[in-house]
Amino acid sequence: MRADARRSRAKLLRAASEAFGSRGADAPLEDIARRAGVGIGTLYRHFPTRLDLQSAVFLSGVTGVCAEADTLLRGSPPERALTAWLRLLTDYMATKRGLSRALIDSLGRDSELISSCSLAMRETVERLLTRAQEAGEIRPDVDATDVLRLVHGIGIATERVPDDAGRLLSLLLDGLRHPERRQAG
Repeated sequence: MRADARRSRAKLLRAASEAFGSRGADAPLEDIARRAGVGIGTLYRHFPTRLDLQSAVFLSGVTGVCAEADTLLRGSPPERALTAWLRLLTDYMATKRGLSRALIDSLGRDSELISSCSLAMRETVERLLTRAQEAGEIRPDVDATDVLRLVHGIGIATERVPDDAGRLLSLLLDGLRHPERRQAG
């Protein structure tokens, strides 16, 4: 892909991500092209269907959120890395209003896209969680699936009131702390 085509694609992904976040998965494609500063023909050359664009935005977002885990693990103690990443994940979920639902409805829960993104999220949580558990900061009886289900629940519960997500995530994180850490803190 030529450099100008890569730039156009990147602008379209950013604009679509913003549009899907603010207007939902059915945001008008014309608005997305306008936000990206390109014509509708350029959008269709890169993404022939709405589903292609939605899939690319979803994959890009999941890849980006998962990549942040490594940065956090290198620069923070394990519990802080886990906490910061779960906050990023919660924020990501809040900005993708209905995008995952639209993709699951169109592609199916067992599609390659949904399966690979779910696996990436689970592996990321496992890495962060294992480090925090090994450090004795997070209770040992919780696993990555538990954490993802709880964060997903927060996302669903706060879809219409996103300002409540931080408070609910704080309650979740308090519950994840190792019992000895809770008593000491």
